[in-house]
Order: sequence, then structure tokens, then C-alpha cells
Amino acid sequence: MAQVLQAEPARATRGFWIALGALSVVFHIGLIFSGLVPNLVARPLHMALVLPWVFCFGVSGWRLLMGAAIAVIGITGCLWIAVNHRMLRNQYGFLEDGFQVALAVVLLVIVIEGARRMIGWPLPAVAGAALLYGLYGQHIPGEFGHAGTPLRSFLGTLVVAEGGLWGSLTGVSVGVVAIFVIFGAVLNAGEAGQGFMNVASAAAGRLKGGAAKVSVLSSALFGSISGSASANVASTGAITLPAMTRLGYPKRLAAAVEAVASSGGQIMPPLMGAGAFVMVELTGVPYAQIMAAALLPAVLYFLTVWMGINAYAQRYDLRGVPEEERPSRRAVWVTSAFFMVPFSVLLGAMFGAGFTPQYAAALAIFAGAAALFVDATPRIDLRQGLARSGEALLSAGRQVAMIATIILCASIVIGVLGITGLGVKITSVILSGSGGALWPALLLTALACLLLGMEVPTTAAYVICVSVAGPALIELGLAPLQAHLFVFWFALLSTITPPVCGAVFIAAGMIGENWLRVALTAMALGVGLYVIPLGMIANTALIRLEGDPGGALLAFARMAVGLSCLSYGLIGRGSVALRLLLVAAGAGIVFVGLWI
Repeated sequence: MAQVLQAEPARATRGFWIALGALSVVFHIGLIFSGLVPNLVARPLHMALVLPWVFCFGVSGWRLLMGAAIAVIGITGCLWIAVNHRMLRNQYGFLEDGFQVALAVVLLVIVIEGARRMIGWPLPAVAGAALLYGLYGQHIPGEFGHAGTPLRSFLGTLVVAEGGLWGSLTGVSVGVVAIFVIFGAVLNAGEAGQGFMNVASAAAGRLKGGAAKVSVLSSALFGSISGSASANVASTGAITLPAMTRLGYPKRLAAAVEAVASSGGQIMPPLMGAGAFVMVELTGVPYAQIMAAALLPAVLYFLTVWMGINAYAQRYDLRGVPEEERPSRRAVWVTSAFFMVPFSVLLGAMFGAGFTPQYAAALAIFAGAAALFVDATPRIDLRQGLARSGEALLSAGRQVAMIATIILCASIVIGVLGITGLGVKITSVILSGSGGALWPALLLTALACLLLGMEVPTTAAYVICVSVAGPALIELGLAPLQAHLFVFWFALLSTITPPVCGAVFIAAGMIGENWLRVALTAMALGVGLYVIPLGMIANTALIRLEGDPGGALLAFARMAVGLSCLSYGLIGRGSVALRLLLVAAGAGIVFVGLWI
């Protein structure tokens, strides 16, 4: 996985990276309180702040020298754009001289190379192909060619206007994603992670298969604030995987439980890994409505995983967590306060005081930062608080850098789609390939989400996928929120589905098991990830908890029965005929809305 999640700075440079993390945190929080800042100032400065993390963090020797040179060039270019934003705004996306052309080329190359360093080749290859299409697509005959765009207009729209690198996608990164990444980093640096684990252990540790169920609950809680399923596995898996192994759980099952639960944390309100707030920005739907629509499907997902664990418990001796290893009631109450207080500040500021999500998140960050100076005793510990603050700043800086780099690279793709009209053509392909029918279009969209979401954090994958496939689904009759939720769920497919399955790779590596065995087990255990988004379309009442609570709960009950049948049919014991009957019955119940 990306260096940004794994590398640690050398002791000699640790102070520099903490200072840079502090600068990034102050910048992004400052934007919330400073009023309107021009996009061609805020967004290039956002990129300038992340480049050192991308090219210099965790490397040494000649790689450090080369990375530093690239970072300096990129930072200089970003600062030039920010300083000259008034002049550039009057150019309307047209480059006036050779210097500006060279600057545009250099910045585009730096963004693509930065994304390659963070996540490998898939997304940078797509961005490179998009640029080639924009430059030479006029030579392609037939429907997929375009009329051609002058070089200076094409590059200018991407780099000195708000149609590419500095477009709305980067605006989401600057104004929404970054602030919630910082919030998550602050919580994780303190006792909140232990609080999640203690609450989960107290709730499920004594049950059959208790260690696996603790993993499910803790990952659901932690994953809600984490924008990356892989980061979720690395964090909670460090505790849950050894616990399951020690109790005799099969390695492939333990790793699959952690991968599936960590992936599902991204769909759990109230934060959904910041995805809920990105959805607010893209759809204009109020946050409360999005949270209400997402709640029952998310609970269904974890209920399905829970049923799958029960089915595995029929086949293996899945013991609960021993009583002596479960936390005391006092420990649960004390440590849970470390995440309950910031969450209460966040939700209270939004719903009670009517603040924007970004402003509320900033207040929650301040509450979480204050909690870093309190331990689980509880008592105030200044030295420990300063050490935790340094960890929070390091984590925030590198996580913001990873997400920002990916979104900047995706912005190139989105920019080319808009300039050339390719986005409209892709929508046309989905519509024609599906014959104008909704369900084939949904399956094509699911395939596109699997391909576009490879090795990309959930929120970024969702934004990329919905930009490509969302318009086609809306044109076929889905409500915007319905289409966005569908794409958001399927943006998670690549976390547990081969060939990439990033969450599976990390969990399998941590426990020392063959990744393919883990992936197959995860797909069976996480069957809800494949079925529930389709069920939301077949049973539209499921996402109408706010407007029709009775109908939503009835749809929930139907789907819970159907998904339980599916889980036991795929995982439980019994004859082949019985299991096939359970699978067929489960599918029929899940999709009952199609014929009722």
C-alpha cells in the first residue's frame, strides 16, 4: 500500500514533518473561519502543502533529492498560480505564452507521478489515457472522436481555470474531505480507538464468535471516521487479528472478517468516512436526509456479516473473548467518552446550532484535541498530550496528502470528460449498452465502479464513479440520492473483490494467509455489499426512513430475512440442495419489491 500509510519519519526530521502537518491543519481549519478565499488561491495552496508528503516523506538518499526537486518545482508552480490568480481568471482558461504552457505540463506530470507513488498505476494510467484522448481524440473516427481543442485552451482549462486540477472535485478535497480526515486523525491519536474497542468488547465479546463480532463492531465505529478501508484494517486489525488467532479462529476467516468489517465502516453514518458530506456537496440533499437514507442499509450490511459469523460458528468452535480479557464497565464508560464527546459536539453543532458540517467538524476537532491531554485514568498528562498532538499532526498531514493527491489526479480525468464531451458519450454507452433498461445499466455501473475504484480510498472512488456513471442512472429514472448511494456502495467493491481487493491484501498479510482464500471467504461473508445496493433499488422504501418510517422498517425486515437466508446458504452447514434453496429464497425475498 502507499508509503503515506506506512512510513515513519526519521527522528532527525520528525520535527519538520510535525511542523508541516501543523501548517496543513491550520490552513484547512483556517479556510473555514476566514470567509471566502478565491478557488485559484485555496486549491493550489492545498496542492502545495501535500507535495512534500508525496515526494519526500519516508524516502532517503537520491530518492529524497529527486523528490525534493520535484516538490520544489510543483510548490513553485502552485504558488505562482495563487499569486497570479486575478490575472489568470481574466484569461478564461487560455495560456498566453510558452512559460504557462510549460507550467501546465509540469503540474499535470507532477500530479500523475504523485498519484503513482501513492497508489500505484491504475488511476494514473487512466489520467494519462484521458490526457492522450484530449490531445489526439480528434483523430479517432466515429462516435468516440471529438472535434479537437487548441493545445493552449485544453491545457489552460485543466491548469489555470477551474475545469481541471482546481475544479469542484478538488474543492471537495479542500473544503470537506480534508477537515474530516483531520478529525479522524485527532480521534485516533488519543483514546478514542481504545474506546471503540472497549465498547465493542463489552457488547459482543461474550457471544459465540465473540472475537469476530468485536471486530465487526469496532471496525464499524472506527471506519465511520476513516476514509480508507485499508487504513481501517491496519488500525483495528492490529488488535482484532491477534485476538482471533489466539482463540483458534481459522486465519482466512479472521482476515476476511476484518476486511469485510473495515470496508463496511465506510457506509456507516454519521460520517461514512466523510462520504456523507461529500454527497451533500454533490447532490444538494440535506445531511440529515442522507444520514437517514444510509442508516438502514448500513445496519443491514453489518447484520448480514453478523449472520455470516453465526453460520461459521456452526462449522468451527468460534469462542468468545475470555472474561478476563474483556474491559471493565468503568473502562468502557471512561474510554467511550473520548469519542462520544467529539461526536456530540459535531452533531450538536450541526443539528442544534445549525452550523455547516465543516464548521461543526472544526469545533469537534478542538474538542478532540483537548481530549489528547487526558488519559484513561482519567487525569491530565501534558507530556503525553504533546506527544499525541505530534502523532495527530503527522497522521493528518500524510492522510490529507494521500487523499488530495488521488483527487487531484481524478480531477484530470473529470476535466477531460468535460472538455471533450467524453462524459456524455460514456453515459450514452451505458444507456445504449443496457438497452435503455435500468437493471442492465446498474450492472454495467457496478463493473465500472469495480474498475475505477481499484486501490483508491472509498470517498475518492465514489466521486470518480458517480461522475462517470451517475448521470446515466439518473436519466434512467433513479432519484439523485438513490443513484449516489448506489454508486457509493459499489465504490467499495474493490476493497474485497479480486483482483485488487486492497483491504483483503492487508488483512491477509498481517495474519500470514493466502490472499485469494481470504478474498473468497470475504466475498461470501460480505455478500451484502453486492446485494444491498441492488435491494435499495428494488425496495426503494428502504432509504425513506425520514419520510416513510413504517415502510422503511418493513422493507428492512424483509431484506434482513432474505440476507440471513443468503448468508446461511453460502456459508452454513447442510446439503447442497438445502443451501441452494436458501440462496434462491434469500434472493427472492431481497428483491421482493420488484413484483410487489
